[in-house]
Amino acid sequence: MSQEKEDLSIQKKDNVFVAAEAEGYVADLDYTDEEESRVRRIVDLRLMPWILFSTFILNICRTNISNAISAGLPKSLGFKNDVVNNAGSLYSVVFSLFAFTGSILGKRFGPHRFIPFLVFAWGVVTFSHAFIQDAGQFYLVRTLIAITQGGVIPATLVYLGSFYKKNELATRLSWFWGVQSIASAVSGIMASGLLQLDGQLGFAGWRWLFLVEGSLTIFTSLLFAFAFPRSAYYTKGGLNFSGWFKNERDVQIAVTRVIRDDLLKLKYETRVQFADVIETLKDYKVWGHLVMTSIGLTPGVPFRTYLPSIINSFGFNVYISNALTAPGYLLGFITMTLWSWNSDRVGERGFHGVAAFVWQLTGFILLNFLPDDSSRGVLFFSTLVISAAPSVHPLNIAWMTENTAPLGKRTVASGLIIAFANIYGVYANQIYQPWDAPRYHVGNYIIFTFTTVTILLWLNQKFLYVRLNKQRAAVWNAKSQDEKDEYDATTTQKGNDRLDFVFKH
Repeated sequence: MSQEKEDLSIQKKDNVFVAAEAEGYVADLDYTDEEESRVRRIVDLRLMPWILFSTFILNICRTNISNAISAGLPKSLGFKNDVVNNAGSLYSVVFSLFAFTGSILGKRFGPHRFIPFLVFAWGVVTFSHAFIQDAGQFYLVRTLIAITQGGVIPATLVYLGSFYKKNELATRLSWFWGVQSIASAVSGIMASGLLQLDGQLGFAGWRWLFLVEGSLTIFTSLLFAFAFPRSAYYTKGGLNFSGWFKNERDVQIAVTRVIRDDLLKLKYETRVQFADVIETLKDYKVWGHLVMTSIGLTPGVPFRTYLPSIINSFGFNVYISNALTAPGYLLGFITMTLWSWNSDRVGERGFHGVAAFVWQLTGFILLNFLPDDSSRGVLFFSTLVISAAPSVHPLNIAWMTENTAPLGKRTVASGLIIAFANIYGVYANQIYQPWDAPRYHVGNYIIFTFTTVTILLWLNQKFLYVRLNKQRAAVWNAKSQDEKDEYDATTTQKGNDRLDFVFKH
């Protein structure tokens, strides 16, 4: 409600907001729910496959390192897993720094241009992994891959926000991160085949992995350059040919429905200012989501990095071990999608997150306490429970996004949350140590702590929003209409700092 009253250089006439900046926006446009649903389906069918393909490629290139490790990359290059862990920490720092700038640079150059450029760049770096010879070169390529990959997710978040309403975003983000789970599954299957090329043309199996996946990434970056439109208004050209929509009315509906949901998007193409950065850093509610992100995602880093090796320790060979990572990732995609869809459906965030982490905690308890002489099928089942737990990272991003305003602040927060979704790797990569292999009991006790704290953080964030809504409603409802009008005319509060801003919880 309050977002409609922001200082957006919007003129108000007869209770209708109008602006000339958003092409295709018609303030008084009438359309039916059926028309809106049809237009949304067109956007889903024309945009989301390319978005999902881009994140599929991203995660193929992010998970191949664990496959290469299981195939003997450290031994081939003359170092041990401590170098792998240190490189993982370095990757996390660099990735986070460039993730913070990703949303800002995406705004500056346009996500439709910036994302394909990044995909091409990390494709080249992935390909170069095949030619490294020592630890120094390993550190170098892991740094470069972090630089090139860091900005793509926040830029994509900014991009998706221009096509979808707030209550549609969590579901689409679940598809986005769900496809990453599918990519992890496919990566394991691809690795089980490509690693068997070991020795062909003088290349080790893990080198073939990077050669093939790097080449694939470079090729797909060229497709993205011709597939991503500037906006719902500009969809003609490239691989979109004559455009997404058959008539001008559908174009207007596509643009107008998103702006009516959030009038801040009238200024969608406005560049981020330094003041937006300061306002974001001062918002303790944003910090709640950032801390939830870093603490909550920590357990997945050591687990995913060493999952093929853990499964291998149960008695499966290296090829089967890589292939067996696939079922858990596929189940994780299904549960995450259903979790986010239900959260959007019922309009609840906090308890969905709590339930997901209780599920994950159960899996780690099984992995840690099952006897060593358990059958390999039972031991594998414990890893399946962990992998299949629904990731609520996309739900957390959607939750933060809908509760953060104005638009510049939201853009900065989008970059920050992706940065915090990677910076934890600095310490998370150190949780599983070589001396603790293969079951990593000490590391799992650390994970128990992180998961328990995360559950408490999600509960705290939910009840913080509940309390703020009650406090603000009491003050706002006590005002007369004249007092409310005076507040609208004189207040310096913006976005989610306004008294009439209602938080979703």
